[in-house]
Amino acid sequence: MLGKLIAKIRKDRRISKALLARGAHIDTGHISHIEKGDRTPSHKSLKKMCDCLDIPYQPLMYTYDKEFSPEQLNYNIESKICYDKIWAVDKIDALIQCPKEMRSASLAIRVSDNSMEPILTCGSYAFVELNTPLDNKDIGLFNYKNEFIFRRFIVRKDSLILRSLSSDVPDIKIDFDEPIIILGKVLGTNDI
Repeated sequence: MLGKLIAKIRKDRRISKALLARGAHIDTGHISHIEKGDRTPSHKSLKKMCDCLDIPYQPLMYTYDKEFSPEQLNYNIESKICYDKIWAVDKIDALIQCPKEMRSASLAIRVSDNSMEPILTCGSYAFVELNTPLDNKDIGLFNYKNEFIFRRFIVRKDSLILRSLSSDVPDIKIDFDEPIIILGKVLGTNDI
C-alpha cells in the first residue's frame, strides 16, 4: 500500500523517480522497488521522501504496514487517502484509556450525533485508526464536502455508499471518481 501511495503522490506532484531518488538520497531502482511494493523504505528514507514530495511524514507513516485488497484497488482507494493534510484540533478535552483490543487506534473522537446508533451512540468515543483503507461494510470517519461524518462504507459495482444507521439520515452515493477523504477506520467505541 505504501509504495502505491508514494507512486500516486509522486505522479500527482509531477516528480520523476530520479528526482525523488536524488532528494531522498537513495537509488532510483530502490524507488521503483518501493513503488511496486517489493521493498519497504526505512523510516529515515520515508521521511526524506516525504520532504522531497513536500508532504507531512505522519500520514504516510500510518500506512506503513497496510495492504490494499483487490476490492480496495477496484474503487481506487489510494486517491481517497489523505496524505497531504494533518488534523487541526481546536480543543483537547480529555485523554481516554485505549482498550486492549483497539491498540492500533490513533485517537478517540466523541460522537456528536445519532446517525450511527446503535453502534456509535451520541456522546460515546469512537476509536479511530487513521489512514486505514476500508473494506466493504466497515465503519469509517470521512470528510465529505468539508463535513466530518461517521458512516458505514458500502462498495457497489460502480459507486460507494456512505450509509447512516438512522432511517432519518439518507445514504450518500459517491461515484468512484468523486472526491471524498477516508480519514480512518472505526475500531470500536468505549460503549463496548
